[in-house]
Amino acid sequence: MSRAVSLARILADDRARYADIAVLPEQEVYCGTVAEAFAENPARFDLHGIFEGDVPVGLFKIDRAYHYNIPICARDALGLRAFMIDHAHQGRGIATAAVRVMKAHLAAEYPDRPCVDLTVNHRNIAARACYLKGAFEDTGEDWLEGRAGPQDLLRMRLR
Repeated sequence: MSRAVSLARILADDRARYADIAVLPEQEVYCGTVAEAFAENPARFDLHGIFEGDVPVGLFKIDRAYHYNIPICARDALGLRAFMIDHAHQGRGIATAAVRVMKAHLAAEYPDRPCVDLTVNHRNIAARACYLKGAFEDTGEDWLEGRAGPQDLLRMRLR
């Protein structure tokens, strides 16, 4: 990886910059598509871009009411969803670098929230390893109702 990885909130006017981001078809079951992310209700979800230098290479959603869908998560937790890196940029450490800068980014964006939770499919070994290399920890709890099967609940403390 040659350039620094950074994160920024995606504003409505910036969405066109992310339209071409796509994961491999077999990865969509885990994270969905950019179009699906953009279709979410902004009253509940915020979109954040992942940059390598000044090039958008991925995105993720923050669910401000994650516990409604995943009741095993912390009631006041943010939810990390739809984390995706464009397939042309995968395999170079961008995802891990993004997770490593995520703690400071989300703590600044959401100063009233103590943590961010996510569920990761038991079969998605690469994603699980990426999250654990960042500041996420395995809670030891399983969410058995994931759309692609059982998932581990991971948590990152923001303060």
